[in-house]
Amino acid sequence: MKTPIFEGIATALITPITESGIDYEAFGKLIDWQISEGINALVICGTTGEGSTLTDEEHREAIAYSVRRAAGRVPIIAGTGSNDAAYALDLTRFACSVGVDGVLVVTPYYNKATQNGLIKLFTQIADESTVPVILYNVPSRTGVNLAPKTVAALAEHPNINAIKEASGNISQIAEIAALCGDKLTIYSGNDDQIVPIMSLGGKGCISVLSNVVPKKSVEICDKFFAGDVKASAAIQLEYLPLINALFSEVNPIPVKAAMAAMGFCEDYLRLPLTPMEDATRKVLYEEMRKVGIDF
Repeated sequence: MKTPIFEGIATALITPITESGIDYEAFGKLIDWQISEGINALVICGTTGEGSTLTDEEHREAIAYSVRRAAGRVPIIAGTGSNDAAYALDLTRFACSVGVDGVLVVTPYYNKATQNGLIKLFTQIADESTVPVILYNVPSRTGVNLAPKTVAALAEHPNINAIKEASGNISQIAEIAALCGDKLTIYSGNDDQIVPIMSLGGKGCISVLSNVVPKKSVEICDKFFAGDVKASAAIQLEYLPLINALFSEVNPIPVKAAMAAMGFCEDYLRLPLTPMEDATRKVLYEEMRKVGIDF
């Protein structure tokens, strides 16, 4: 059995950005607050962290800074995937060298790949990585799906530890769980499916919601793991309207708006992303206030 990198909630952390670049003062405060709220791990430079529009220098420094700031208090997982296999491998090596606890590697986007190509890519990265690798399946963004049999083949690699499953396809996730057993940890990649995926043996979620409500997000998992599935599901359902609002425009547009309203960052995104539209922003703020978030 492979030991999970974390159990519970890992925040897919936003990257506070201004016109001048990454705001490290805000970034440090955000990391400290997340840890103080009881988060189980942090994912840096993933989709929510706008890794795809950070420069190479920014991407590397954000990873290194997060390791230094966390100082071992929670696992740091670095987003190191790319549609350029050589770059993904190089970034993975770098992340390992600065002390991350794991790497999150997305399926290659735009150029896609065959299932055989995916096996070769992830195997190469896992061979080179000195930390556990989390596969990241998000076909709505990448245009390619990690098939269950492909995941099962990859789960045989001793360094492929987990999958962030964001396909939204519960049947597919059930098949992965059936094929892989304890050879692979499954994390939900969708906040509206945390409890359903844990019911299939999943160990938690790599979450957008937990940027905004880390303590409550962790409670969903804590209640479930303690055997109180009814209470866990009740929290999941209570926060469903806020989750929907956080995905009413493409991630991370809404969560950046939410975190800016809470005073953690500027409401600034890099093109092609733009600040939230007025109508969806109004709904987001209403849902935040309904769960007691004052701003």
